[in-house]
Amino acid sequence: MKLIGIIDGLAETETENVFARSLDRVAFVFLLVMVLFAPHSIAVTQSAWLIGTFAWVIRRFVKPRPKLRSGTVGIALIAFFAWSAISASFSYEPSISLDKLRSVSVLLIFFFVFNVVRNRRAVHFLAFALVSSCMVNVAWTPVQKLIGRGIEVYGVRPDGPLYLAGARDGDVIVRVNGKPANSPADIIDRSQDSENVKLEMNRLDAVFLIEPKIDAITADRNGSDEEKLGISSWERDHGFRAAGFYGHFTTYAEVLQLIGAIVVGFFIACFTAGANRKLLIVLGVFLFGIAAALLLTVTRASQLAFMISSFVIVLIGASRRAAVASVAVAIPAVLLGLYVLQQYRQVGFFDPKDGSIQYRQMMWRDGTRLWTENPRHMIVGVGMDSIKKHWEEWSLFDKGFQPMSHFHSTPVQLLVERGLPALVIWLTVLGVYARSLWRCMRSTAISDWRSRGILIGALGGSVGFFASGLVHYNLGDTEVAMVFYILMALSMSLVDHDSNDLLAVNAPILADTEAV
Repeated sequence: MKLIGIIDGLAETETENVFARSLDRVAFVFLLVMVLFAPHSIAVTQSAWLIGTFAWVIRRFVKPRPKLRSGTVGIALIAFFAWSAISASFSYEPSISLDKLRSVSVLLIFFFVFNVVRNRRAVHFLAFALVSSCMVNVAWTPVQKLIGRGIEVYGVRPDGPLYLAGARDGDVIVRVNGKPANSPADIIDRSQDSENVKLEMNRLDAVFLIEPKIDAITADRNGSDEEKLGISSWERDHGFRAAGFYGHFTTYAEVLQLIGAIVVGFFIACFTAGANRKLLIVLGVFLFGIAAALLLTVTRASQLAFMISSFVIVLIGASRRAAVASVAVAIPAVLLGLYVLQQYRQVGFFDPKDGSIQYRQMMWRDGTRLWTENPRHMIVGVGMDSIKKHWEEWSLFDKGFQPMSHFHSTPVQLLVERGLPALVIWLTVLGVYARSLWRCMRSTAISDWRSRGILIGALGGSVGFFASGLVHYNLGDTEVAMVFYILMALSMSLVDHDSNDLLAVNAPILADTEAV
């Protein structure tokens, strides 16, 4: 009963209608599940969102009906979705582009969170829940690095089955037929149990599949597992880029820099307010852990975005002494980051010889060419994912000599796939969002450091999200977009509650003025 009372207090279930109160509880509980799993699992996060949204929608038809809130940001998001749908209708491949609207629809998370969260206490609770949950994968990252993963092969013989299938010295076998690979015995066992074997390989940052011939693997029945595979030795891989519980390090890095901005906001607000020293230490440990995990992703754009967002947060939220201390901490952190980058990837921060930078530059050139060569493309774009069908016709991916991917930039991706209006509307969403946060911080004296921390953290995080989006298509990464919309809804809930409180305080003054 005590737990139900806590949920009722956070969800603000004050109605006497038992069914309505139960729906409010269900919606809030699944909102909490969504927040807790957002830094870890897209499947659980989306499932919780859909169940919670279902309860919230039903609640809309049960009296007393709650007020539907959207705000200016919500209106801009609706416009963005509407234009995406229009663009998909004019796509070169309408069936593909219209189906892609499912990924765009994650922006509806904003409306679910924004309407279920009804008080500041719930905002604070959910923000701390998100940060605390993220620390689970942050703590797991060094443990995972220590344990290692996969099978890093050496002495690959030119006449062996792995070499003939495409493997080379230093390659890492990550999965065998979709299951984690822990030793050569896993490959041998699955070769005997299956008609074919698919090995997911990792070579530096590239992921590819090979299919060695089973007959070649099982031909030597008396040899060791290594001899059957045609290798001299193997070991666990410890040099991989941290990815948390996600499947890709870039996704993890983008989520870390968004949640990290909230932690920086909390830390600066707590420090400035002179709050509890123990709490300050805890936040400092959280911040150090997130920064370390972000460093281990070796993802330059996300690291730079985190530095930019932290600079913005310190600039608007810290005292002069705190700003100087932050710079003193940032300098060695930057130097360490450059060292790790050079050691792992053998490239500098802005290295024109780096293959990933060259690939991005190629995609930006091709994207600009494709967008400007036809007025139709400039207005409605070519359609989401239509390049998968027409890449040869449009001479993309170096005529097939480079791997198929996206345009590695949110602005370029929006321009090419959905046209100029889509980019303008999206920039409007970000602009309205940032302006709302800034006006809330400037127009009222926020005495609660937790609210102030969320506001300045969200503002800094939005700047970082935009900055990293210049070289990452982070808006198209569903896991990242979900976290961004959750933080957007939580911070805008504070803005909305603050505006309502201000109106309530000024109501008697306005009444007296009208009377006069």
